[in-house]
Amino acid sequence: MHTGVDLQVYYKLANAPLLPFPFPHLVAEEVFPPAFYARLREHLPPREAMKSLKELKRVTAGYPDGRYVLPLDAAHLAELRAPLRDFWGEVARWMLSGAFANLMLNKFSDTLHARLGDWTTQQFHHEAMLVQDYTAYSLGPHTDGRSKVLSLLFYLPADATRPHLGTSLYVPKDVNFRCEGGPHHPYEQFRRVYTTAYRPNTLFAFPKSDYSFHGVEPNEDGEVRRDLLHYDIMVRNPAAPAAGPAAGNSR
Repeated sequence: MHTGVDLQVYYKLANAPLLPFPFPHLVAEEVFPPAFYARLREHLPPREAMKSLKELKRVTAGYPDGRYVLPLDAAHLAELRAPLRDFWGEVARWMLSGAFANLMLNKFSDTLHARLGDWTTQQFHHEAMLVQDYTAYSLGPHTDGRSKVLSLLFYLPADATRPHLGTSLYVPKDVNFRCEGGPHHPYEQFRRVYTTAYRPNTLFAFPKSDYSFHGVEPNEDGEVRRDLLHYDIMVRNPAAPAAGPAAGNSR
């Protein structure tokens, strides 16, 4: 990783406050040094380098169109031309190191313990991918699949003119409703609590639980693209998630 970049990211994430409602999460700004963030933007791959989640067979046929990704693994990086391949290969080596995973697992240690028990005995794996979401892309409130442990979304827009395109947090109108993961639920069954602003160099991170309902609101902005860098940690043998607090009692 470029000199000092890793230390700034560690500093920002290790010291970011954990927000408990409606589920544990954190939001950090100015995550990367400004000059490095500019380089991230300069090295975003073209659309033709990305593949849809359906092409990669990562989702079912009912998943909405409009999300294209580039997994930062050896096979997909090898398909990039040299400047992009070298840059994102270096990012992948840093992000997929044990040090970064351990930082994030320890950050959310209490929440992981509530779900997994002694999480230090679990086997984890992780992945990073670049994401491009296009105009029609939206996701109803959902919790992630049971194997998911932590999700980090680095927002990579050119400017702060469309903050409403960030990830939204929800609580179900039925305060007892929980979901172990999988389906996307109708918006009308939920109340939107907050939308993390889609601003340059901003991070939204949260652990998976049966009440970590999040999604992307429909937008009518015309032709627009959301650029993100996703980082996820998964557990190899997930247990059933622990029941979360009733939404009505968490306010």
